[in-house]
Amino acid sequence: MSRVDLHIHSTASDGKLTPADIVREAAERGLSFIALADHDSIDGIASAQATACAFPGLKVIPGVEISTDVPQNEVHVLGYFIDYTDSEFNTTLARFKNSRLQRGQKMVAKLNKLGINIDWQRVREIAGGSSIGRPHIAQAMLEKGYITSFKQAFSEYIGHGRPAYVEREKMTPEEAVELIIKAEGLPVLAHPLTLTDPEAMTVELKEVGLVGIEAYYNGYTTEEISRLLALAEKYKLIVTGGSDYHGLDPTETAIGDVDLPMEAVEQLIALAKQRKPKLRL
Repeated sequence: MSRVDLHIHSTASDGKLTPADIVREAAERGLSFIALADHDSIDGIASAQATACAFPGLKVIPGVEISTDVPQNEVHVLGYFIDYTDSEFNTTLARFKNSRLQRGQKMVAKLNKLGINIDWQRVREIAGGSSIGRPHIAQAMLEKGYITSFKQAFSEYIGHGRPAYVEREKMTPEEAVELIIKAEGLPVLAHPLTLTDPEAMTVELKEVGLVGIEAYYNGYTTEEISRLLALAEKYKLIVTGGSDYHGLDPTETAIGDVDLPMEAVEQLIALAKQRKPKLRL
């Protein structure tokens, strides 16, 4: 098990555990560094950092995962060491949270037309007041027995190009990188192998300020990791990684179970301190 996990989701977006519970779980598992990286939300960061005060051996890096769109695909951009009090950043994320709500309603309506009769109120109950995401809809489908796994929900119904998929308010990957930089954060390309051409996207985003790519990720093979490490070396990018833990699917990778070298987080911290000399961890 790794001592680092830089990609964790909480109830602030579409995860099962509260930010405080994530911190306690990470501390119990012996981690030294984690990053809360909720989808289009920074609502859990303050709680996570406050809870971490009780665990001196664990540091919480403020993060976010911004969802963006390109033709026939989605691109997710992680932001680390963001100033989560930045007003422009918060205003933009609030707009996206509202877009997720409207999108969720439309997805449920599409599913109902397909004969998958889940209730919108139940989806909201599962979300618990947090930003509504597709995993919440998948959970409602699972409860009613329409699917047997979260993977099936995405591959057959609510994934990109599937019959109940609905687009969100659009932001380009370049805009996400620029937004993170404005909030004094470090932009990193998340799970690059979901993209048709990860190198082309890396090149495009490097031009507007991308500093890293997520090379160590849930399910990536040794060969795939090596390929991404070579890509990072080619374009002089740092590497990050993590479990992408949500806690909703019992088969998913647990916090800290992606083997991310400590060197990766050390390089991330070094770059953050270079750009923000007053940064304290």
